[in-house]
Amino acid sequence: MRIPSLIIVFCLFVGCDSRIETFEPNEVFSLALAKARSTSTDLASQDTSRVVEDLYGTPDEPRWPESPAAKKAVVDERNLFRASGPVSSEKDGTHVGLFREHCVTCHALEGSGAGPASVFQDPYPRDFRHGVFKWKSTERGKKPTHRDIRELLTKGIPGTAMPSFALLAPEDLDALVDYVVFLSTRGEVERRVTAAAIDELDYGDTAPIAELILSSQGDTEGGQVVQELVDRVHEDWAEAEQYEVAVPSFPELSGEQLVASVARGKEFFHGKVANCAGCHGPAGDGSLPTLDYDDWTKDYTTRIGLTPDDREAMKPFRKAGALRPRTIAPRTLRDGVFHGGGDSASLYRRITQGIAGTPMPAVEVVAEPNGKGLTTGQIWDLVRYVQQLSTSQ
Repeated sequence: MRIPSLIIVFCLFVGCDSRIETFEPNEVFSLALAKARSTSTDLASQDTSRVVEDLYGTPDEPRWPESPAAKKAVVDERNLFRASGPVSSEKDGTHVGLFREHCVTCHALEGSGAGPASVFQDPYPRDFRHGVFKWKSTERGKKPTHRDIRELLTKGIPGTAMPSFALLAPEDLDALVDYVVFLSTRGEVERRVTAAAIDELDYGDTAPIAELILSSQGDTEGGQVVQELVDRVHEDWAEAEQYEVAVPSFPELSGEQLVASVARGKEFFHGKVANCAGCHGPAGDGSLPTLDYDDWTKDYTTRIGLTPDDREAMKPFRKAGALRPRTIAPRTLRDGVFHGGGDSASLYRRITQGIAGTPMPAVEVVAEPNGKGLTTGQIWDLVRYVQQLSTSQ
């Protein structure tokens, strides 16, 4: 089935111009938490849904919390209303419902990455609710900048089903960027609050005392815990630009200097420090088998002691909306298609930061060769070798 057909199917059954009263709760995470903590999460999940709706509103009427950190986390709150809700146009031609028009078929209404088209895609669309993004300019454990998300929307992600939306009006792109931040923030708060209810507020088979009940107001202990978590997530987004990875200048080489640099890069590719060949294969063709998974899959499998290919163990999670677990495939470097960009700056960041949410590790940048990391010059040698792999076929 082609993607345009899937969009039509989604609109027929869900209604791209229909009102939707509420976001679905993150049942997959609640199940995983219940397994990990050996307790019921039903009450915690119910109260979390109530609190998160108080804070963030509904799919048709989004809300943004009142706090200094929240104000800095999005560019313009009005963008949330432009991107949310049913698809329509104003008299002046302004588009509204942009997320449902362009993104929901793959990423789903909640940003879970389990939209109706997701089962046909490899890799799966991103689940924004973890607050983890792979392709960005910031340090591994930090949020992407708004500029990072806008660039992904503009360029798409080569080698995946994520298309380019470069033809959208600039103001539409800005609205979608802010809405992705909204969905990610809302989803991560939901996860953190549910976990805190179990770990800090005595939720279980029975509700805790009144003082510990989850609340969107900060006048009880339960409300204070919620507020602290909300502020923490918003601050992470507000501070993202402070953690951009500075990329040193990339010396352009030619002739014998370039040949020598590529040869050195090949040694680092196969060496013990970077050991790129250990995952990407000796020839960079991704031919080595892998049994590993990304963090989104590990969240409801190996991290809670379940085997991803155990169909019986996966049934409750699949019923709750989890996608079928798939092993993660290291990039085939020889085809020249790089999900996060094949330019020198992007490759430098991938090597020095790894890729968030995946087994791809970071290589430490060192001032002098020490057998534990690579110098900037050595990293550029490795970058040149990786870049030439796709041109040597």
